[in-house]
Amino acid sequence: MIRIGKKAIAALIMISAISMGFAAGKKTTKAKKSSAKTARSFVYDKSGVVKKGAAVSGDSAVISIAATSDMHGRIYSWEYSVDAAANGTGFAQTDTVVKQVREKYPDTLLIDIGDSMQDNSAELFIDNDTHPMIQTMNFLNYDVWVPGNHEFNFGLDFLERNIKNFDGRVVCSNIKFADSGKSFVLPYQIYEIDGIRVAVIGSTAPHVTQWEASAPEHFQNLKFTDPIESLKETVKSIAGQYDVLVAAVHISREGEYEAEGKTGAFQIAKAVPELDVIIAGHEHATYCEKINDTWVLEPGRYGSHVALVAFDMKKVDGKWKVADVKAENVPTKNVEQSQAVLDKFKWVDQKSKDNANQVIGKVTADFLPEGADYITGADHVTTMPRAQIEDTALIDLINEVQQYYAKADISTAAMFKNDQNLKAGDFKRKDVVNIYKYDNTLMGVNITGKNLLAYMEWTVGFYQTVGEGDVTIPFNPNFRSYNYDMLSGIKYEIDVSKPVGQRVKNVTLKGKPISPTATYKLAVNNYRFGTLMSNGWATEKDVYYSSVNEPNPTVRDLIVKYTQENLKGKLTPKCDHNWKLVGLPSTFNDPATIAKIKSGEIKIPASSDGRTPNVEAVKVVK
Repeated sequence: MIRIGKKAIAALIMISAISMGFAAGKKTTKAKKSSAKTARSFVYDKSGVVKKGAAVSGDSAVISIAATSDMHGRIYSWEYSVDAAANGTGFAQTDTVVKQVREKYPDTLLIDIGDSMQDNSAELFIDNDTHPMIQTMNFLNYDVWVPGNHEFNFGLDFLERNIKNFDGRVVCSNIKFADSGKSFVLPYQIYEIDGIRVAVIGSTAPHVTQWEASAPEHFQNLKFTDPIESLKETVKSIAGQYDVLVAAVHISREGEYEAEGKTGAFQIAKAVPELDVIIAGHEHATYCEKINDTWVLEPGRYGSHVALVAFDMKKVDGKWKVADVKAENVPTKNVEQSQAVLDKFKWVDQKSKDNANQVIGKVTADFLPEGADYITGADHVTTMPRAQIEDTALIDLINEVQQYYAKADISTAAMFKNDQNLKAGDFKRKDVVNIYKYDNTLMGVNITGKNLLAYMEWTVGFYQTVGEGDVTIPFNPNFRSYNYDMLSGIKYEIDVSKPVGQRVKNVTLKGKPISPTATYKLAVNNYRFGTLMSNGWATEKDVYYSSVNEPNPTVRDLIVKYTQENLKGKLTPKCDHNWKLVGLPSTFNDPATIAKIKSGEIKIPASSDGRTPNVEAVKVVK
């Protein structure tokens, strides 16, 4: 639902594959190519202390901060990919909670921590002078916005335009101009709330150059520095200018890549002890924990929660001090939607629904006739997603499209939603979004057999190793499902009884084993191209095709085009069963244990953040 390491690659590019991104509308990826010809010199200056409320006359006070993160195109509580209500999502519901907070604390500081303008049909509005998500934040009087990694998906012109049109302050300390070293936006902003000085420092995930690797113009002349070092530097620069110190970081708890060192929110709390609180985003998780003496919390995704921090302030020797901090994530589920938001942005909702329901073909039969859930057969996955246990017509369709347009020997695709499926009936644009959540572009890459096999070994690290007594095949909770790719064009086996690095077996192309020294044409999305580059499995010179040169460049666009032009509007499921899991224990699918899973007597645990199902093997019932 996005992700360069290595110095040589960092020097080679500087951003843009779409971690998990959008590029529809007028396809900014293509439209903004000319911006790469000259160095960027964006100027954003709204400095100066911002005052909110009258100074408190006594020696005690309570001030508060509310925050959202990873709203991903959600204004209404509606999921346009399935055209259905989505309780606990959208600014319309977060606004209700924020209004309740403001009734108690009128001068509450309101922050959004990034990944605002991508997903849920947000790409329909990228050519607007101001994106509706920024319009909504302006309407709701947001004070601070921290750019997330997805804000770079549509090019710098798009991002800069929306930064300028945001009424509050845009802060991020670890994005610098490569030529001058100056900050891209304000590194921090100081607010005087009821006479108490609150400094907000921003930071974002530093891997944008990897995730946007296929479109370096998206981060031209920008460098993303280590968040911890940039935060330390900024804190030092404002010493003595604040009473409360807040970090708003679009960074997961533990950072992204262990090999590159820990730069997560938890590590920030330990490395920068001056911080009174860290409000995070990016991970789509909901947590609230105290690390040493610093509260660290994240309000989930899509508006499921509003992070709320209340500071109990005491005046000591004429200076305000933090006496206590209370932090929580307030759920939005079941609260009424703000009528003001619904009225103001009805036009966004209507355009999104009209687009979602445009018919582009027919599906002749269900693509997962046995259900999305491998064990229960249900449409909603509660055990193991079928498409990650066995080859399916669904993934084969995506790979068929990619292989065709990239003229590739091999194609690779991931499943972005556990319960994605195509059902018999009208094939609508919302169905394309449902089976391919992210608006990635397509690339054709020349790759050696040696690097292909290394990449395959990496991606099957998604599975945990199984042994005798296991009834299910558990997934690695630290390996996102969008990084698990399934390949077409070759035949192969995955031995899940073996440790990581020794699993891929019997790989053949047209009946011949993959040669380590031969070169093969591989179709990948631009996000995965960033992975290939960061691991040294491919370089820019290996790219022989990029869909950014197409009038409609996204994989989703290509699925529509292939359906209409090649399949004449008729989608019929077909699966070549070119890969399978082997090394399964004799206890796999034990009937008695499976029956207990189906009945609900045995439940398979999910990851702590809820994003990865099936993270623990179920043992055979004796």
